[in-house]
Amino acid sequence: MKFGICVMANVDEIGFFNHAENLGYDSVWVTDSQMMFSDCYAVLALAARATTKLRLGPGTAICGTRIPPVHAAAMATLNRLAPGRVHLGIGTGNTAMRSMGQKPMRIQDYAKYLKVLSTLLRGETVDYDFNGVSRPIKMLMHDSEYMDLEPKIPLYISGFGPRAMGLAGEFGDGLVFAIPPRGIAVPEALAHVRQGGARANRKLDSFVNCALANIVLLEPGEAVDSERVLRMVGPNVMASVYYFYDEVHEKGIEPPGFLQKIWKPYCDLVADIPPELRHFRTHEFHYTHLHPGEAELIDAELIRATCLVGTADDLIEQIRELEAQGLQELMFATGVPEKWHFAQEFSRQVMARI
Repeated sequence: MKFGICVMANVDEIGFFNHAENLGYDSVWVTDSQMMFSDCYAVLALAARATTKLRLGPGTAICGTRIPPVHAAAMATLNRLAPGRVHLGIGTGNTAMRSMGQKPMRIQDYAKYLKVLSTLLRGETVDYDFNGVSRPIKMLMHDSEYMDLEPKIPLYISGFGPRAMGLAGEFGDGLVFAIPPRGIAVPEALAHVRQGGARANRKLDSFVNCALANIVLLEPGEAVDSERVLRMVGPNVMASVYYFYDEVHEKGIEPPGFLQKIWKPYCDLVADIPPELRHFRTHEFHYTHLHPGEAELIDAELIRATCLVGTADDLIEQIRELEAQGLQELMFATGVPEKWHFAQEFSRQVMARI
């Protein structure tokens, strides 16, 4: 099992990449949420210069805010700085798009986007529609002093539902997905990937999968909803609430069962904000802080519904089970100051024993 960390892009915390590298993490992924955090590619370029072994990449880069040639050029530039140590995680962009009051990219457009992007990363020519004009395009100077497509840049496709997981099998080198309690079980996710690979007649022998999770490492005798735990993962828990708030109101569906108890209290918290401005409030503190009134909504039940929870022994058992099911990489997301200490303790108490 390989372990990674997904952090909020911050040009003032390049030292965290050294911290993760020294602790034995395989990768650090950087969020791509414009208007909220530092630019992910600027942060990754600085991290590439500061590290020697760590694998680096967006986690995940957003389709709706950058066209495929821009992502391909940025990654080929990073590959020049850190040859063979970069990967591209790509997704439809829930938070990045929602923070602008926009919807994430539709699955049909996602498929077209991924076809262009994956072809460019291979250094091949592909037909590309832009501003109503279709032309063949390719990376023109990818073997020069400007950028490199070699060594190969792995493309991790973010997919949290069956259709997107299938696209990972069609176009990607890897899958980023959410595991239970809130996501899809590993065997089922991999089955969707294989179906996509079969549609594209692709062999997936070197395909890799990576789960994104919220992780709570409890101290002996500590309550699941202690103040320390709430500081560490409270913003992660609320990120799940924000995600479903948009989904429920757009699609007219019921909130999932694990949110039923807090749904009305949360809706009441934001009811006074004009609907056309509510996306500011919903996504402003993504993974970093709690808004007033949110901490009171989070209890042990909600934490267990959105996180892997346990002592070191408990987490080791859960991770070994995930590995037995076929999981290859596990990364946790964090945007709080406590991430430095948590990364150290997770490495010492869990990673060192797996």
